[in-house]
Amino acid sequence: MSQKIAIIGGGNLGTAIAEGLLDSGFVLPENLTITRRNTALLQSFKDRGVQVVSDNAKAVAQADFVLLAVKPFQIKDILTSLLPQLNSSKHTIGSVVAGVWLKDMVEVVGNNFTLFRIMPNTAIAIRESMTCICSHNASSDQVAYVKEMFDQLGKTAVIEEKHMDAATVLGACGTAFALRFVRANIQGGIEIGFSAATASLIAEQTVKGAADLLLQKGTHPEQEIDKVTTPKGCTIVGLNEMEHQGFSSSVIKGIKESYNKIVDGM
Repeated sequence: MSQKIAIIGGGNLGTAIAEGLLDSGFVLPENLTITRRNTALLQSFKDRGVQVVSDNAKAVAQADFVLLAVKPFQIKDILTSLLPQLNSSKHTIGSVVAGVWLKDMVEVVGNNFTLFRIMPNTAIAIRESMTCICSHNASSDQVAYVKEMFDQLGKTAVIEEKHMDAATVLGACGTAFALRFVRANIQGGIEIGFSAATASLIAEQTVKGAADLLLQKGTHPEQEIDKVTTPKGCTIVGLNEMEHQGFSSSVIKGIKESYNKIVDGM
């Protein structure tokens, strides 16, 4: 399904998405439009043949899929300003704006549009995002199209919107949780004799490899853990000490506390 895409908001997130879609070949440069007030900042996209404009209405007029990548406080005003150009029989609207629910968009554009709420994480900058997707009025083909779009930028999961808060904790806050574990690994590595640079390399590649094992082989973490825990070995001693200090329970409690913070309100 070849569509013309307009990305409204050529900031860090919008340009990361654009670069990934172009580099993957998902969209041709002539079928992509990006908007930004200062178009000079998007010269590299102009050089690739992408249409770069400062006029959101112009971008929407020639698009099929409109992706909003603006600040949360801007989305209502921008959608309202675009209403004269938006047509529910032509346009599909997606939003990667944090904290904006489908109902928030419905309140502005009405109930007839096909809408997507899309939540990537910061690894989208290197096309390794975990992106969660939910929708309103979308057909299976439309869902498949959006999923394929963001599969170019990492992995995707189609979920119900009621799980978006939980997805934020696992997929967005989870980045910080994982990086804190990596940092602790590095600090431990330094304590047992490595330089900071070597400890960083070993810790980072080890965590990346561990994650790839699960993703590529589809195994459960405990299956891979069993392969490196020999009887009376150093791995099981380390794991047991971490558990004695509350490692798993601390992670689970942290996830629940983050989730409660979102649900109870900031």
